[in-house]
Amino acid sequence: MKNIPILNVYYLLCYAWNQVQEKDARAVTDTERLESVQDLLGKVLASGVNRLLKRGIDRGYVERREDLAGVRGKLLMGETVKRALRAKSRAACAFEELSPDILPNRILRSSLDSLRKLGERSGGVALQPSPRLDRSIHQEVAAAYHRMEGVSVQLLTRRTFGLVQIDRNRRLYRFLLEVCRLVHDRRLVGDRPGERNFYDFRRDEAMMWKLFEDFVTGFYSKEQSRFAVNARGRAIQWAPAPRGTEADQARIPKMEADLILESSDRRVVLDTKFYGNALGGRGKVGKLNSGNLYQLLTYLRNREAGEPDESRRHEGILLYPQVDERLRVDVCLEGFRIQACTVDLNADWRNIHDEMLEIAETKHTP
Repeated sequence: MKNIPILNVYYLLCYAWNQVQEKDARAVTDTERLESVQDLLGKVLASGVNRLLKRGIDRGYVERREDLAGVRGKLLMGETVKRALRAKSRAACAFEELSPDILPNRILRSSLDSLRKLGERSGGVALQPSPRLDRSIHQEVAAAYHRMEGVSVQLLTRRTFGLVQIDRNRRLYRFLLEVCRLVHDRRLVGDRPGERNFYDFRRDEAMMWKLFEDFVTGFYSKEQSRFAVNARGRAIQWAPAPRGTEADQARIPKMEADLILESSDRRVVLDTKFYGNALGGRGKVGKLNSGNLYQLLTYLRNREAGEPDESRRHEGILLYPQVDERLRVDVCLEGFRIQACTVDLNADWRNIHDEMLEIAETKHTP
């Protein structure tokens, strides 16, 4: 599959992370000229941090320990005695101080530090603009890093991100921390000692599949008002319910659709797939993946069987990224309308926007 243009990757991330309404997070005016994912993430992170600094970054109370002439906060008697500080007219104290050196800010600065060192050797060597990061982006990243003076740099792990607690209203922070997580997950050790490289996640099919699924959900949640999106959740119950021992029932897989759209006249179960090609088979006419169809039909049968309202039949959509040819299949199977469609993620974003809306709104022609 061809690499998706950087600007489109940015839009996919914005919709997937539910940040389309955050104007500051979208203020990336020159992504069209960027050529790599790391340049995109560097640009977004540096621009976002600058906006946080302009409006005022979050602060929190951080414990400090110092030897003071007087007593401030909590007197650490054991440490004062052990280090014979009284003879120096000093006392070891622990106190809380309002500071920007809190975990979310440390993640931001540490990620900027990681990006500015891409492709370079560690070990005290003077930093130069990395060949793996656009020179102007490198300058922006380095400038944002230095503007966060007073915030510590630390080694980031997956556990670090799990410790962060951010209010839902702090959308720009949440968005930038997701960017940081992506930077952390994609960073690789280079071939030379101390070298830092970056893995282009567009080559990671599993990650792109998840990003595509989240994008589709975020897009339909934001860009249309006809359908309620996952109003009752995505879980689909077996109908009738499985029977057997509790141990045997525990072995029955659960069903969960990627997306369910419901309106006054339609109920659509949408399943996303991220394959190199939506069609297969050896004949002249490519065939849809049978497993995809069987799975979707299973979802439709069971969800409709559990619905008391028979006035609206369920229908299904299989949605793929377009590779070569545009695909539009619209058939009736077992009484259910089934569509198989592709969306061209390499097209101009306005075309992608219109194509996504057209896929959901298309009426079935008997």
